[in-house]
Amino acid sequence: MELKSKSNKLTLKLSREVVEKAKQYASEKNISVSSLIENYLKSLTSDKSRELQISPFVKRLSTGIKISADYDYKKDYVSYLTQKHS
Repeated sequence: MELKSKSNKLTLKLSREVVEKAKQYASEKNISVSSLIENYLKSLTSDKSRELQISPFVKRLSTGIKISADYDYKKDYVSYLTQKHS
């Protein structure tokens, strides 16, 4: 037997673009936009999200090197390939 809690109405002001994308996404996932937002808010406020731990494997992958936000990895890779095959 599934217990359903009472629902409360919430009015949000969102851009038209966000609303349309949310409707499209929800339609593709066969869920309502309300359920989509409720699940998102639950994930943000759950105790599990606060207890998120980084695994030792992921910690080992960290190099400590800071990469600027405008770093162009494609340009760097092309340069590497050009040098390698010259």
